[in-house]
Amino acid sequence: MAKTVDEALFKITPQIQKLSEICEENNAIDKELFTKYEVKRGLRDLNGKGVLAGLTNVSDVHAKEIIDGKEVPCPGSLYYRGYNIKDLVNGFLSAHHFGFEEIAYLLLFGELPTKKQLEEFHDLLVERRTLPPNFVRDVIMKASSPDMMNSISRSILQLYSYDEKADDTSIPNVLRQCLNLISQFPMLMVYGYHAYNYKMGEDLFIYAPKPELSTAENILMMLREDRKYTELEAKILDMALVLHMDHGGGNNSTFTTHVVTSSGTDTYSTMAAAMASLKGPKHGGANIKVVKMFEDMKAQLNDWADEDEVKDYLSRLLDKQAFDKKGLIYGMGHAVYSISDPRAEIFKVFVEKLAKEKGYEKEYALYELVERLGPQVIGEKRKIYKGVNANVDFYSGLVYSMLGLPPALYTPIFAAARVVGWSAHRLEELKNVDKIIRPAYKALAGHKEYVKLEDR
Repeated sequence: MAKTVDEALFKITPQIQKLSEICEENNAIDKELFTKYEVKRGLRDLNGKGVLAGLTNVSDVHAKEIIDGKEVPCPGSLYYRGYNIKDLVNGFLSAHHFGFEEIAYLLLFGELPTKKQLEEFHDLLVERRTLPPNFVRDVIMKASSPDMMNSISRSILQLYSYDEKADDTSIPNVLRQCLNLISQFPMLMVYGYHAYNYKMGEDLFIYAPKPELSTAENILMMLREDRKYTELEAKILDMALVLHMDHGGGNNSTFTTHVVTSSGTDTYSTMAAAMASLKGPKHGGANIKVVKMFEDMKAQLNDWADEDEVKDYLSRLLDKQAFDKKGLIYGMGHAVYSISDPRAEIFKVFVEKLAKEKGYEKEYALYELVERLGPQVIGEKRKIYKGVNANVDFYSGLVYSMLGLPPALYTPIFAAARVVGWSAHRLEELKNVDKIIRPAYKALAGHKEYVKLEDR
């Protein structure tokens, strides 16, 4: 009997198929009406510019300049608390230390830490690299999921039950909760991955984080059975974490953080909502799409260096004849940047170094070729309102692949970085805005007279 019930729960029956057709028919809205009522779909105009919905000091994405009174695209820049990301990266690289902890301090507190403050902040995070007693056994190991984003979200929601002040939204308490989650996130991610593999018959190994290691080093150490990693591997993962830490207030998951925070809910629910947003393939899941696209491309190309053959494949992508037939070249284009994504520019230098260390020169050359040809093909095939460039997701998937990271952890690694930005934006929303976010939707359905059941 139980088996029959289970089968019914997961099967799309003819009845459900018929109901779904009714659902689609009665939910369809004429696209011309969006133009008629000046509704900006995706809260963006035709040029991709977002509707102004708030103010923030946390970070800024700059992709246009005003010249002779007109907005003109310019090379993209990213600023954390007013500091150019390229200057920040050069700063911690020249000082020969990892950047995650320093930049996390900057985003959370609005100023660069002194050496003493950075040491104290590192120690503060180390203290919080722990989970409640038996949490791994009682939560992470039970009903483990093949999707790590769902697994981590469940763990975050379960941490609510262990917090005596879970619903306290005062700034000191929310900061405490955020620091805990920032510190615990790598464990939730890696342990969740190991738990699912154990369920699938593989050996189980759970390593505690080491206090002397950086966040990036601990992720690699806890993930690998032999606990080994190279200095370049750790530095590049650290770089990835820094570059993904925040990206203005308007990206989907950060906007979700502001929206959910404005309702007055708790930190754990807020972070779980942000996780749900980031999981989407149009947001944090984009790097997996890039990797899968290239796997399909490599399988179909006879010569990875043949420009005509590569260009033909890209054309077929846009014509919905290749890969997932969605008509997209994944990793190309961005909602804000039109000339260049500064994160991709920074990443690319280190990707090349890692490719040489790992013997991925041929793959890297193919990525470079697609980066060059992609905008040309898109320009020929599409009516575009702004430039197209490679975004950070274009190279991040290749980096994670070269690091030997499993695809199941690509988006969680993004989240391990972005949880810092979400925390900063949640604190900012709580400090400055005591009003629930509630935009308007125009109702289109006409009013109807009720018809009694026997008369229908």
